[in-house]
Amino acid sequence: MTTTTKRKKPEELRSHRWYGAKDMRSFGHRSRTAQMGYNRNDYAGKPVIAIINTWSDINPCHSHFRQRAEEVKRGIWQAGGFPVEMPAISLSEPFQKPTTMLYRNLLAMETEELLRSYPADACVLMGGCDKTTPALLMGAISMNLPTIFLPAGPMLRGDYRGQFLGSGSDVWKYWAELRAGNITESDWAEIENGIARSPGHCMTMGTASTMTSTVEALGLSLSGYASIPAPDSRHAQMATQTGRRIVEMAWEDLKPSDILTPASFDNAVMTTLALSGSTNAAVHLIALSKRAGFNLTLERFDELARKIPVLANVRPSGKYLMEDFFYAGGLRALLKQLGGLLSLKEKTVDGKTIGELIANATVFNDDVIRSIDNAMVKSDGLAILKGNLAPDGAVIKPPAAESHLLKHTGKAVVFKNYDDLSARIDLPTLDIDANSVIVLQNAGPQGAPGMPEWGQLPIPKKLLEQGVRDMVRISDARMSGTSYGACVLHVTPESYIGGPLAFVKDGDLIELDVPARKLNVLISDEEMAKRKAAWVAPAPKFERGFGKLYLQHIQQADKGCDFDFLETQVSTTHSDNQKDGSRGGEPEIH
Repeated sequence: MTTTTKRKKPEELRSHRWYGAKDMRSFGHRSRTAQMGYNRNDYAGKPVIAIINTWSDINPCHSHFRQRAEEVKRGIWQAGGFPVEMPAISLSEPFQKPTTMLYRNLLAMETEELLRSYPADACVLMGGCDKTTPALLMGAISMNLPTIFLPAGPMLRGDYRGQFLGSGSDVWKYWAELRAGNITESDWAEIENGIARSPGHCMTMGTASTMTSTVEALGLSLSGYASIPAPDSRHAQMATQTGRRIVEMAWEDLKPSDILTPASFDNAVMTTLALSGSTNAAVHLIALSKRAGFNLTLERFDELARKIPVLANVRPSGKYLMEDFFYAGGLRALLKQLGGLLSLKEKTVDGKTIGELIANATVFNDDVIRSIDNAMVKSDGLAILKGNLAPDGAVIKPPAAESHLLKHTGKAVVFKNYDDLSARIDLPTLDIDANSVIVLQNAGPQGAPGMPEWGQLPIPKKLLEQGVRDMVRISDARMSGTSYGACVLHVTPESYIGGPLAFVKDGDLIELDVPARKLNVLISDEEMAKRKAAWVAPAPKFERGFGKLYLQHIQQADKGCDFDFLETQVSTTHSDNQKDGSRGGEPEIH
């Protein structure tokens, strides 16, 4: 079944303006295409499909994308399209400093401009490593051409002496044990060599798997493909099928604006919650919704979190890894378990509704993918906190924390920035105990800059040696989706621009109450105002280049950290979105 019955004629294709006109410019386009070894039969009257590929030698998560791009091309050729591969900046989570989040919007802009400025009728987006997924989709949604996202897929399970290892989660776990003296440097080296042993992104329920899953729930990738391990031959088959399907979508003119609705974003939020997915999803989904012309809010996350159970028993909140999740039935099986909580009539790139696609899904291991009656937790996969410390909101992932810390009051131990934290956290003289609240300032969108994943603040070595493995930690940073602990994140407004977090001092009592959704520093309004009046704004972090543009236009975490000039004007109904292609203007073909 397809979502549309009318098909474009060849002369209605966007690329026809480049290739089909009878003028000097089209002569140049055709002759230069011939220069690359193609003749008119290869492209005349066919959809041109842009393949936006984020492969690079410095991105291990995408190391298989050279081959996958060829498999996408195979499908495009088979379906009668003309593939054009276009490399884009590769945001490599393990390597790019200070954080890939600083450059998410740069990749979004590059994607949008590649699609706008070249003769693309439709596109395949190749991503998966954390920020590539939202960045590619932000750009493509703004351009509004027929789009399919192709997920990189998780890597295989790590291995250490017969135990399965999960990226990120077990790094933090064993790093704590090394610092506590419970394992040796030789043990640590064994873990290093066994934790990442194939192409693909993190195989825990980190930001990568969270975001590729939410994209499938949004309807923008082929159903059932978000969970396939990267080295699995079914992943290669998926790439070719994606190539075939995008050609059909080009003829159908099935665009993101025909698929995305407020209800589809609710489906994506509910998917995140049922997975106990990354807290980063809040920032990215809000940004995506605003690109689509909708206004997803933190309040909506919290409203849905109160009724959605956690069904995925996957690290860091559970036991298993993404390979197990795939074998257990994958995302379709989890969505089937959610059933009527979802809006099942939403359209997808498959040409079917979500409900039709999951109708026959089956759970093959009910310990990995739980039923609602046997949920990991009944609700609150994420929670949104507010109070005098976070007037515009903060985020916590309750299932990843020790439960006794979810309602806690303790004395603040404050670090002014990450360098201060690194220098002092392990000092034997640090005045801190297990009941203290660790506070990191100046780690937000402008303060760090780029809002790095510093939010899983380290526990002091002297407390690790006493057996402490979790403490309340608060910052305006983000946290890797593979991380765990009682970490309050995304405190907004950030301290660097004068948010209340900037005014916290050592010894202040901080109150965290997740059930009541409260985060407060227990000082009077008068004292808060006094401290604010004495605060001096820091100097800008950048004086030139992209960094300067970033500081001038970046929004806060509760707004999605997009640039203020890139959002689509928010509408309340899906029909308000433009239906005729780009929301930002088309190039003139002279």
